[in-house]
Amino acid sequence: MAYLIIKALLSGAIIAAISEIAKRSPGFGALVASLPLVSILGMIWLWRDTGDVQRIAAHAEATFWFVLPSLPMFLVIPALLRRGTPFWTALALGCGLTVGLYLLMTWIGPRLGLKL
Repeated sequence: MAYLIIKALLSGAIIAAISEIAKRSPGFGALVASLPLVSILGMIWLWRDTGDVQRIAAHAEATFWFVLPSLPMFLVIPALLRRGTPFWTALALGCGLTVGLYLLMTWIGPRLGLKL
């Protein structure tokens, strides 16, 4: 149980740090947020829990393919905000687009030979 609490606290601390950094410098906050810290932590936790090289490799590869459908959200949200769309609406639309693209990726990926 202590291990789970440590994982949650460390992961939460990263998110809190990013929001604090972004308050001072949006660009630097974006840089830190774009680092694959969560993915790296996920791989570390998975390695510690399983020690399974094949599982880590599959996880890292699937992560790459799932990053791609999330990228358009980071263009749609600012475009909507700049056109006067309220924040929560822009966020919801960006997230909705991402969910749709994730569903498309889970449908089309295996048909292209990807193991997701």
